[in-house]
Amino acid sequence: MFTKSFKNSLIVLTLLISLTLFFGRSIASEVGVSEDTIKIGQWSPQTGPAALWGAVARGTETYFKMLNAEGGIHGRKLKHHIRDDAYQPPRTVAAVKELVGKVEVFGFVSGVGTATGMAVKRYLNDQKIPWVGPASGSSRWANPPTRYLFALYPNYIDEATILTTYAYETLKKKKIAFFYQNDDYGKEGLMGAKKTLEGYNAKLVQEVSVEPLDTDISSQVLRLKMANPDIVILWLLPKHAAMTMGAAAKIGFKPTWMTTSTLSDAPMMNDITEGLWEGVIFDCFAELPDSKHPLMIKYKKAHDEFAPKERWGMFFYAGFLFAEPMIEGFKRAGRDLTRERFVDAMETIKNWNGGIGHNITFAPNQRQGQRSVFLGKCVKGKAVKISDWLEVK
Repeated sequence: MFTKSFKNSLIVLTLLISLTLFFGRSIASEVGVSEDTIKIGQWSPQTGPAALWGAVARGTETYFKMLNAEGGIHGRKLKHHIRDDAYQPPRTVAAVKELVGKVEVFGFVSGVGTATGMAVKRYLNDQKIPWVGPASGSSRWANPPTRYLFALYPNYIDEATILTTYAYETLKKKKIAFFYQNDDYGKEGLMGAKKTLEGYNAKLVQEVSVEPLDTDISSQVLRLKMANPDIVILWLLPKHAAMTMGAAAKIGFKPTWMTTSTLSDAPMMNDITEGLWEGVIFDCFAELPDSKHPLMIKYKKAHDEFAPKERWGMFFYAGFLFAEPMIEGFKRAGRDLTRERFVDAMETIKNWNGGIGHNITFAPNQRQGQRSVFLGKCVKGKAVKISDWLEVK
């Protein structure tokens, strides 16, 4: 028979083991969170018509490697799961459901594309899964606000408003045409430009669209030329923007060109257009590639260490930018991480400039984190800043 003292010792030992197991489970009881990891999902067009934007996800992967090398977040490493959706919404849906149902990720970061993101927006919110920093400026991420989605990218309507205002007021260009992708991405840019011109009692001299899979846009470029615009604003895929420059050069069409931040990697666009991107004006939501901002210097070192074969440029380090608020949210949520605590922590971010963007704010009824951009221009193959940070009032 056991002595009374021995029995008491067994009881205490059993209690200690139970408490250890209980608190161990409570700390890591959320889906996608273990004692030493946090699983994060991301879809990205590694192939297909928008493959150049696939660098965003590879940038995020490099950012996470840098953070993991520094010890992770509250002792946990970030486990990154990328899926190639080829910029096709049905593939996005399949990838996201696989990452939720089989991989069991905690949440999602970035995700390139308006149509692709819209294909999974309701599903993620219904599943109460956080999604931070869609790599798209759709106004529908934040309007109306939903609890689990945090938009960072300045929306396309704001971008188009800033570009059109600059063209009309600063450049004194009154004959403005608009060339856009025929989907939510392009239509929101078109909406912003048209509404801005309405304020001047003016209209676009021409608006022309292109489908994402179109391989010949010569007729659209000819229509633009026939309208004789002073300036053309582009809201296109990189491949279509490059094709536009080539088609325009062939017919001697030389307006001033402006474009959204989706085409703000001036050195890359200048390379793929063989110098035809020279002089293009664009808006930008993050520091330029050769910026001396301390974080840009740090991120470039991370690129050199963890992804030296990747091209250092806007699309690549945008993957850092879109993930920065998520990391700040993890830090604020603390070690006892749950999805609900994470969302609450994200809502405490106010006028935050701890990343490479500008004045990021979230709140219970505010899900558009950044609204600021600055203007740049392609000069001798490089991106040059030509304005301060601007914001639609």
